[in-house]
Amino acid sequence: MRIEIPGYKVLTLDYLVLDYNGTIATDGKIPEDVKEKIRCLAEFFKIYILTADTHGTASQMCEDIPVTIMTFSGDDAMKEKLRIVTELGAKHCIAIGNGRNDCQMCAVSGLSIAVTDREGMYGKLILEADICVTSILDALELFEYPKRLIATLRG
Repeated sequence: MRIEIPGYKVLTLDYLVLDYNGTIATDGKIPEDVKEKIRCLAEFFKIYILTADTHGTASQMCEDIPVTIMTFSGDDAMKEKLRIVTELGAKHCIAIGNGRNDCQMCAVSGLSIAVTDREGMYGKLILEADICVTSILDALELFEYPKRLIATLRG
């Protein structure tokens, strides 16, 4: 997806990188409406879900959506998320998260979105994110309606 943002930059985005718990899942469960948005966006992006899988539900919850799940130790989450985004080509990534371990991947990604939902959001993540939203559905809809992105980010 290519999005030209007047007075800011041109985004060429190939990868959608999603944190799991607190971002797309609450208490380890992904709502069906979130799954449906992810299915739709899979036509435009290669989608990765990065997780320490606190609740042990990520594989089961994602078996019916076209994503690649990458799981790692909770102690390594921040470092691993940064490594994965960097290997994909950070400037071509959209990073969406809510936690402290999402700060570094959001800082380097071409576009980053912080989500504050039922689990809350790490306060300092707001300093790394390009956009902050109040739900994962709002975040995902930005790519269905890219003029929302343009309106928020233009110079």
